[in-house]
Amino acid sequence: MWFGLRAAAIGATSAVTLLVSAGGASAQGQITVYCSVQEEWCRPMVDAFEKETGIKVAMTRKSSGETYAQIKAEAANPKGDIWWGGTGDPHMQAAEEGLSEEYKSPAMAQLHDWAVRQWTQSKGRTVGIYSGALGFAYNTKQLAQKGLAAPKCWADLLSPKLKDEVQVADPNSSGTAYTLLATIVQIMGEDKGFDYLKALHKNINQYTKSGAAPAKATSLGETTVGITFMHDQVTMIVDGAPMKAVAPCEGTGYEIGSMSIIKGTKNLEGAKKWYDFALSAKAQAIGGQAKSFQVPSNKSTPIPPESPNLAEIKLIDFDFAKYGSSAERKRLLAKWDAEVKNLPK
Repeated sequence: MWFGLRAAAIGATSAVTLLVSAGGASAQGQITVYCSVQEEWCRPMVDAFEKETGIKVAMTRKSSGETYAQIKAEAANPKGDIWWGGTGDPHMQAAEEGLSEEYKSPAMAQLHDWAVRQWTQSKGRTVGIYSGALGFAYNTKQLAQKGLAAPKCWADLLSPKLKDEVQVADPNSSGTAYTLLATIVQIMGEDKGFDYLKALHKNINQYTKSGAAPAKATSLGETTVGITFMHDQVTMIVDGAPMKAVAPCEGTGYEIGSMSIIKGTKNLEGAKKWYDFALSAKAQAIGGQAKSFQVPSNKSTPIPPESPNLAEIKLIDFDFAKYGSSAERKRLLAKWDAEVKNLPK
């Protein structure tokens, strides 16, 4: 169930620091942003915010799982001010664990219902800034060279012919991969879902840190199939990669990319200014300009024409409250570590 988003509208694996601040940005007129979208989108957002407000930004880019772990580790002495982007599940977990601040932006009235619902469910501690569907892509040249049939469903990725030909991120570090884990469990049930993930493990050539990395690897022919959010695949396709994006026939999950003010921020007013700016139609349009083709949460922001048409994708009724809860995330990740990750091939 998509809550009428389309109708209403018509995860680099290492940290990249742009401005280094040894103890965090504690000076007036400077904030530290933890960015969990692709660096190509992080940079122009920082530039636009600095130009708009005059506030300097120290930005670090990490995947959403890595950022959550960092914020948790820094809880006694926060170094960051705002966490922008990345899948909503770790944002929801951070909210539940008291790692983020309550805030209601004046821009809330401009947002789609699904973005506001994220804010409501988190008791005002995170908000939706974009959304996108999970899927997989295959390299058309690699597929032809190997004489393989085009996969159309999650079940097709279990073919013995795809042994060591599928790539996905590790759900401990990647919100994208955790979305896959939660999606498969919701589609198939937990027991059958884990049976599927164990079988898929035999075909995995690498569990990457970054959720978007398998899309890049697929574009380069380093893997035949990459499981990522579909908008990350489209970014490669727009740049001319020999790839085909697939919305799996059984149905698929989706993300609500989110934003949170870090609890204990030393720059609360600056963090609120970023928050308000990031929810504006002007700021959200930067995504498409940076070849990031998620669906924006601001109703007035045009959806990039390249974005996957979510109305044409079989989206499951993803339970963000349950699978974003601290207990459920910890339980599923521990089970995946114990039963899937270290299995022999």
